[in-house]
Amino acid sequence: MKYRILGKTGFKISEVSLGTWQLGGKWGEQFNEKTARQIMEKAVENGINFFDTADVYNNGLSEIAIGKFLKKTGERIYIATKCGRKLNPHTSEGYNEKNIKAFINDSLARMQVEAIDLIQLHCPPTDLYYNPSVFEILEDIKKAGKILHYGVSVETVQEAIKAADYPGVASVQIIYNMFRLKPQEQFFGIAAENNAGIIVRVPLASGLLSGKFTKESTFGKGDHRYFNREGKFFDRGETFSGVPYEVGIDAAEELKNVFDSSELTKFAIRWILDSDKVSCVIPGMSSSSQMVENIEASKMPPLSDEQLSAVYNIYDKYIREHVHALW
Repeated sequence: MKYRILGKTGFKISEVSLGTWQLGGKWGEQFNEKTARQIMEKAVENGINFFDTADVYNNGLSEIAIGKFLKKTGERIYIATKCGRKLNPHTSEGYNEKNIKAFINDSLARMQVEAIDLIQLHCPPTDLYYNPSVFEILEDIKKAGKILHYGVSVETVQEAIKAADYPGVASVQIIYNMFRLKPQEQFFGIAAENNAGIIVRVPLASGLLSGKFTKESTFGKGDHRYFNREGKFFDRGETFSGVPYEVGIDAAEELKNVFDSSELTKFAIRWILDSDKVSCVIPGMSSSSQMVENIEASKMPPLSDEQLSAVYNIYDKYIREHVHALW
């Protein structure tokens, strides 16, 4: 495993880290604590030292499982969690001092830690980024010692650019993959100038970039790939990176002609790691075997110029018109 510095935090973290949206069960399935523990154990065995979670993942069970694991491991594991998505309605006004402190205190209790390494606002409404008082609240909580650093998880490049303007923002979590090129074009340079770490989520476009789906593939009713394709429950860009499913399948088929068709997952993650602006990538892992496959990307050589050109050409041919102007 190779390691990179996460922006202003100074944390030296594994370039392939652990995303826990699916921890302990696939999307829509019941949480399995034993599976979650096995995944975390295997992650640490393979050099992963950064876990990304949220207070809403598995209704808090992901944080609880991580807390139990931290008590038993002797390794230094950096934990990033998120808050804000429990708000109903989910408005920028809800990100006030009372609510933010309550969210953080609840996460501290679930994980049984004295301080959170990195708290991230969880894809808040766009107008929040233009409200400096929210970031002043986070700064005060940091000074009180309950969080070591704070950042944001964003939906759009414009939100990322605005977030990086705040000097206290240590990291920005953003969707970036072969179907989402805009971040590297417009944001990565700004992040570097502001020493904001970049945490990459949805690296496989909800599985499209695994190359394992077909147009006939089906998903369970509890799976966001079934119920959120049109953005009925949260931002559409979180599901298949906003790409229409059939279009994504066609693009993935062409990518399989460029790369080893049985290992598209590894190449998709390697493509992300080829950017030295990226701090880490956090693929979701619902099994130990899946995790081992994902971390193989850290051992691979950089992609060739021909492979990189093919990715851009396929993006222009299939994807750009559907996502570039929106996120």
